[in-house]
Amino acid sequence: MTQEESIQLKIKIIAACKEHQFITIANLKREMDEHQQMANDYGPPKDRYDAFRSQMLRRRDIFAEQMQKANEELIVLDKINPKEIITKVEFGALVRTDKQTLFIATSLGKITVDNEDFFCISPAVPIYKAMQGLKIGDTAVFNNNKMLIKDIF
Repeated sequence: MTQEESIQLKIKIIAACKEHQFITIANLKREMDEHQQMANDYGPPKDRYDAFRSQMLRRRDIFAEQMQKANEELIVLDKINPKEIITKVEFGALVRTDKQTLFIATSLGKITVDNEDFFCISPAVPIYKAMQGLKIGDTAVFNNNKMLIKDIF
């Protein structure tokens, strides 16, 4: 794969990750609004044992926390320069192993781009810790499984 193709692929992966986050944020916003509306429609508590309104507001707050985390992950994705030449496993790298392809950015799970699966992981996860700083041709061991690093870009 040429350097230009690598850059274009990384741009597509970042765009797919951002699209995933935008959808997640929209869904969380909808849930927050729905639970707020249910609490508003219900009105004040009917007696001191009536917890429905409080429960709806707690759920709204949980969705708000999740939305904040999703927004923070978008900020992390914006920090990646797809044109940067990366030669070792580090933040922003796309790492091909003999088992899978990992995108070191944020923990979003599997993203499919151009009919190929990429696993988006955070630098905080154990598999990254096992690979951190390695270069092409090195072998990482994670959960007693060896992974040969075939390419990094």
